Amino acid sequence: MIGSGIFIVSADIGRQVSDWGPGALLLVWLITGAMTVTGALAYSELAAMMPKAGGQYVFLREGLSPAAGFLYGWTLFTVIQTGTIAAVAVAFARFLGVLVPSITPDIFLPLGSLTLPGAADPIQLGLSPQRVVAVLMIAALTAINVLGVRLGAAIQTAFSVAKIGALAVLVLLGLTLFRRPEVAAANFSNFWGTGDWSLAVLPVIGAAMVGSLFASDAWNNVTFAAAEVRDPTRNLPRALAIGTGLVSALYILANVAYLNILPFYGDPNGADVLSRGLQYAAQDRVGTAAIEVALGSGAAAIMAVAILFSTFGCNNGLILAGPRVYYAMARDNLFFQRAGTLHPVYRTPVFALVAQALWTMVLCLSGTYSELLNYVVFAALIFYLLTTVSLFRLRRLRPDLPRPVKAFGYPLLPALYIVAIAFLLVVLLADPQQRKFSGLGLIIVALGIPVYALWRRGK
Repeated sequence: MIGSGIFIVSADIGRQVSDWGPGALLLVWLITGAMTVTGALAYSELAAMMPKAGGQYVFLREGLSPAAGFLYGWTLFTVIQTGTIAAVAVAFARFLGVLVPSITPDIFLPLGSLTLPGAADPIQLGLSPQRVVAVLMIAALTAINVLGVRLGAAIQTAFSVAKIGALAVLVLLGLTLFRRPEVAAANFSNFWGTGDWSLAVLPVIGAAMVGSLFASDAWNNVTFAAAEVRDPTRNLPRALAIGTGLVSALYILANVAYLNILPFYGDPNGADVLSRGLQYAAQDRVGTAAIEVALGSGAAAIMAVAILFSTFGCNNGLILAGPRVYYAMARDNLFFQRAGTLHPVYRTPVFALVAQALWTMVLCLSGTYSELLNYVVFAALIFYLLTTVSLFRLRRLRPDLPRPVKAFGYPLLPALYIVAIAFLLVVLLADPQQRKFSGLGLIIVALGIPVYALWRRGK
């Protein structure tokens, strides 16, 4: 879960809820945290009941239909998993640019442009120093995970400890030693801004949640490698509940820390970090801006290193987990047969890892961080909703299945989770800024229907 988002997306959220002040920023993160934990608690029942390779793909296949499972795997490969990996890789390159200024987003080898329906500006395809670094990162982590799940898991454990520690230190120091009383007083005295807090604010909050949802996503990846988890019926539900709860709390506290260090409101043309504020931190690097205010410009390198650890560990976990879904699909004859085979020595799905890496590299060349996360969130929300629906359906159709863990608050909390996601999907389709990305996400999911029909026909 902890990658680049918590250090970046608060700037864009702040701009979107500017009229409603710092209170709206924290409200976005609180709602996101509540939804994430509720979803994870619902998934706990499914994970303990079906601890198999593929995780969410298996839940959809068994709870709804093989077609629903295929559509998830198709969308995971085309945009959700690969798009997330690409966005985090671009963020890794962005923060490496703090240490190596020559790593810029400026394109040096144009490869054309792509205009999406309803988009004001075309996406510029091409190579830039940032995109080259992102591609190299993906290649390196894919190679590491080809060499065995134990090596990938060891790296994941080490980097998880490092990134949780770095975020916890940022929170602790931001609320104590780094706190700027005059900044905090200004932010919290105008906490709710001057906007209209009627029901009209709900679509604004919903659209602003794209960034926070992206930052909180990927918790479901732990289910993908369920077959390789020790004592999965016990450890998967614990990982889902404790993991999402801990990370959501850290995210909320990190934003409180930001508001104790950086002014919420800022000027995009400000001459220094304080005048740009949280809303207009350079390249949206809020975490770096906070450390720079606290310790001076030289300290920005410290935060950049911490975020490099965070993004590296995040992408290692994503790259490790995704191919387990393609492996499960291939075993069901719904993906390339080679994806369902393991290397004779390393016992890893090499073909699936390489295929994932190649498509992710293409995505790295086609979009910036914000564009990539917009593609991911809408598509991911569709399948979070459908998977929770499958929980209800399995309760009705398969009451005989053993359930070592049951969804907390069933049926009320899972039902509220479904309603909340449905509301967000409507908001994202209606919002003029998000519609082009949401529409494309919906098209990508729909394209899987004829692909599924062709694949089944061919088999």
